[in-house]
Amino acid sequence: MMILVSGRAASGKSAYAEELILKYGKGRRIYIATMEPLDQESEKRIERHRAMRRGKGFQTIERYYDLAGLTVPEDSAVLLECLGNLAANERYGPQGAGEDAFAALLDGVEHLRRQCGLLVVVANDIFSGGRQYEGDTLGYLRMLALLHRRLAERADAVCEVVCGIPCYYKGGERL
Repeated sequence: MMILVSGRAASGKSAYAEELILKYGKGRRIYIATMEPLDQESEKRIERHRAMRRGKGFQTIERYYDLAGLTVPEDSAVLLECLGNLAANERYGPQGAGEDAFAALLDGVEHLRRQCGLLVVVANDIFSGGRQYEGDTLGYLRMLALLHRRLAERADAVCEVVCGIPCYYKGGERL
């Protein structure tokens, strides 16, 4: 089963995604962390998320690229946090897929989905900022929007978290 959880910054989407993993109750809990600790701000965000997971039984795997090369136990519940960071890493990182980032991301998520019992993918809603973007930033946003649409098509459930409240657009919480 795959659930796509989206939301704006500080909407509560990460906390809700963790809640879904905890409710699943089967197998190992795996947290795939995609944010590279490149600066002080990212290090603070990483530490905040580590504190949120503390004591919940998650095994953390730091994976910045190449989800298709990752193996997880069949009975596991996997939380992928977050799609936007992973997409930037794959598109722009020195070890990323570059121009082939979209295919690498879609294949990687599908690879994880086939292996585990539950896959919860966290995605940031970055499309309603009201700004005009150009060049490669616009290209990145278009790639990410298409990725969100393709994953939503394949997901068993899709929800947006608003003010900590999950609003389901497809499926529902069936754990």
